[in-house]
Order: sequence, then C-alpha cells, then structure tokens
Amino acid sequence: MAGVDPEVITSRPRALCGLLVVTLLLGGCSSGEPETAASAKGTVNIDIHGWIGYEAQAAVLAYLLEHELGYKVNKRTAKEDQSWKDFETGKVDVIVESWGHNDWKKEYIEEKKVALSAGLTGNKGVIGWYVPEWMAKKYPDITDYRNLNKYASLFRTEKTGNAGQVLDGDPTFVTNDEALVKNLKLNYRVVYSGSEAALIKAAQAATKNRTPLLMYFYEPQWLFSKVKLVKVALPPYAVGCDDDPATVACDYPPYLLDKIVSRRFAERGGQAYELVRNFTWTNDDQNAVAADMVNEKLSAEDAAERWVQENKIVWKDWIPR
Repeated sequence: MAGVDPEVITSRPRALCGLLVVTLLLGGCSSGEPETAASAKGTVNIDIHGWIGYEAQAAVLAYLLEHELGYKVNKRTAKEDQSWKDFETGKVDVIVESWGHNDWKKEYIEEKKVALSAGLTGNKGVIGWYVPEWMAKKYPDITDYRNLNKYASLFRTEKTGNAGQVLDGDPTFVTNDEALVKNLKLNYRVVYSGSEAALIKAAQAATKNRTPLLMYFYEPQWLFSKVKLVKVALPPYAVGCDDDPATVACDYPPYLLDKIVSRRFAERGGQAYELVRNFTWTNDDQNAVAADMVNEKLSAEDAAERWVQENKIVWKDWIPR
C-alpha cells in the first residue's frame, strides 16, 4: 500500500503498508561482531512500509521472532517497490502483507522466480472513496458516484481550481483513482497528500470542523473506531474490470492480503519461515495493536508485547514445534 511519517510514527500512526515486508538474512550479519545468543539463528531484517497496520504487524512478528524463537531483528524504512526489487538482490526474504500487486507478482514470482506465496495473513483489505459521516447525512445522495459532479464545488481546493479534490495518500499506494476520475468523467482531480498520516489528519479535521472531504482510504485501519466515514459507491467490481490500469472504471476488488517470501528463504528459513507461513490474524487484531500505538502512545514494540501477552491463544499455534 501504502512512506512512514517520522513525526507520526512515535505517537501514531502509514503505511499500507501493506502492506508489511520482512526480510531475513539467515546467514547472519557481516559486521564482524561476535555472534550472540540472540543472533545464533540468524538476522531478520524487517522493512517498514508506510501505514500503521503494516508497522503493527511487523512489530508483532518481530517480537515473536526475538522472544519466542531467538532471532535478531533489524528494521528498515522502505517503499514497497524497493522491497519487491530486493527479492532479486537477496536483501528481502518476506513480505508479510501484500495488497494485490499482480504486476510485481508476475515479474518476481512467475517470471524471475525469486519469490513465492506463503499464504494469507487473515486480514481482509478494502480500498475505496470515503466522505465524513456528516456529509452523507446532509447530502444523502453524495455516496453514489453518479452524483459526485453535482457536489464538485464543495471539494474545490487551491490545488484543483474549478474541479473537486480526491485526496489520496502516498502515490506508491495501490490506487486507480486518476483513471477512475477520467473514465467515470468526474470533474475532480487527484491530489496526493503523501502519507497515511496526512489522510488521517484530513479525516479528523473534516469530521471535527465539518469541512468537505472526499478521500481514498482503506481497511484494516484503527481510525474507523474513532472517526465515522461513509464509503462512496463506485461501479461494482467484476473480475477483470481492473486488468487494464488505463481503462479502470470500477470499484476496487476485495483484497485477501497475503504473504510473499523469497524462494531462498522458503528453502533455508527454518523456524523463521515456518512462523511467517503460520502467521494469520484478523483486522481486529491488527487494529488493536495500531490503536495502542496511536491512542495509547505506545511504541510499536510495547504495543506488540501487550498484544502478545493478551493473545497467546491466537499466536501459540504459529510457533514451530
């Protein structure tokens, strides 16, 4: 999905992720330092993508790798496309939350054969357009895309001139929005806020101040428990309607988020690979960790530790015997 905002990562919230990438260099580090008990099994390098759910998922996986299996874990902030490229360079071993990306799957799994699927994460992903609840109540027909042109003037900004604004996040997130605006003949322009954090701030401000907002957003996402947003009905998704990025004129598909691993990791990853393969949880699980990071001001590590302590019944079967 969807760069991490350094200001938000501590309080916080991205992020998309989510998209979460975990990389494991099982040969250990090349720093020349003596091997410790924590690194005896190898080093797990986790790439952090730009959305809070991704970071939450990375934190739980890292906690279990360290405290249950004895791996050393390093983290790196990276864009999704760079992480996929690093399958080929050997720097990345696992993407724990992948949102579609059929083009990259074709390139790296089918053609280059440097990666393969490790199963579903258990999360159900939703992408779409949203307005604050107060707008849906005041303008009941605004949640049908066919009526959006009637309300375009409400969403005008300095960046869009006479057109309405559709606020997107990081331009590297999975998005068809520019094609949708063009192909549905909507008098709107897509403006990229740059991050999940900016989208969240916009949604909070639009709700508090009752200012118009039409935004790209997604689930799983902790914000839905705090801010009421209503999804706009785009033309229904049908299999194949989004095959050509230039002609997309339908809603986003439902996403069953999955895990992608490097072929090398699948062959040599041992217990770390088994844990990644066994990892499966729900939107509510992910949102609980993310909400603790944002609303309780916990670090990612502390939020992960809390979740692990409270949910052994969920994760105990992930641990290799």
